[in-house]
Amino acid sequence: TTSGAITMTMPSGSAGAIVSIQDYNKTFDSNNFTINPASGEKLNGGVANGPLVIATEGQGLTFVYVDSTVGWKTVHENEFTAVGALNLIATGGTITECGDFKIHTFTGPGTFTVSQVANVAAENTVGYMVVAGGGGGGGGSAPDGSSGGGAGGFREGRNAPIDNFTASPLVANAPTNAITVTAQAYPITVGGGGAGGSPGTGGPGNNGAVGSNSVFSTITSTGGGAGHGQNNANSTPGNGGSGAGASGGSCRSGQTGNSPPTTPSQGSNGGGSGPGSGGSAGGGGGAGAVGGTGDPGGSGAGGAGVASSITGSPVTRAGGGGGGGAPPRGTPAGGAGPGGGGAGASSTNPGTTNTGGGGGGRDGGAGGNGGSGIVVIRYKFQ
Repeated sequence: TTSGAITMTMPSGSAGAIVSIQDYNKTFDSNNFTINPASGEKLNGGVANGPLVIATEGQGLTFVYVDSTVGWKTVHENEFTAVGALNLIATGGTITECGDFKIHTFTGPGTFTVSQVANVAAENTVGYMVVAGGGGGGGGSAPDGSSGGGAGGFREGRNAPIDNFTASPLVANAPTNAITVTAQAYPITVGGGGAGGSPGTGGPGNNGAVGSNSVFSTITSTGGGAGHGQNNANSTPGNGGSGAGASGGSCRSGQTGNSPPTTPSQGSNGGGSGPGSGGSAGGGGGAGAVGGTGDPGGSGAGGAGVASSITGSPVTRAGGGGGGGAPPRGTPAGGAGPGGGGAGASSTNPGTTNTGGGGGGRDGGAGGNGGSGIVVIRYKFQ
């Protein structure tokens, strides 16, 4: 009855004859199975020619023909039990559990190896969070502020409605950007943070380095844009998962985030710099917000990251680095972006490890290194 209801007519009865019926694929409830006795005969002592409708999922019946008074007698009845469910089995990373779900966390390169897939096809689509390394903050030596590094790109997928963990605002619910695994090995790349820029000698500070990409299957998150050294207008390394802020010295635009573009977005733009007389720099962009723009009151703060509970509890990641101050001009540094960004300061403030936070800009020394990224994979295992 997989594709439709069926009516069966019993053979003419002879004492001791046996007929068995079993619901092959548990569909008797949606497509009923009707039994008619042969002309003039009975089922279980009922009226002659009276039908029997089976409408119970998984039902099985065995009949023996007794005589003309009782007709076909039910001597055995059962409900079919399905073969035990197969669940997804995998290894790799640090494995934890949250209810019916396993979580594989990679804080460095590794391999996610699937040895068995589930026999429920939808359960082979996994949740994931892929965060790239943050960009390094700009170095400082000139009077103007150096900018904060952009956060590493943040990409997240969720296999709703099978798994409805509390995700970030950037989540892609399946089938958008869905990863459906098969029994094979999946190399995992966890991007490192970019190095902070050096102070430079007798001129503009040096730019930091871009963060490195993180990769799981077809999902690539782009490293954060590198912060610019004080009074350094070179914008080459500034774009990325989230963009770096603009260095001080004149009114400049922050660098581009979500570069290359993904849907949903993997990050935000960096903040612009303030008027040249203040020397204020922009903060690096975060996954959830644009970096702060420098103004005469101070350099911009790093943009905020986003929170996800994919690991079982909420953690905020991918915050931008704050812009470095300009003490000779009286301009204070920008604060750290929530989610692992480093604050702009007179000391070296790196992004936090395994958050993808951007490094803070420096106002008289080397900028902060970007924080390394992280990859998390989540799936139903029971």
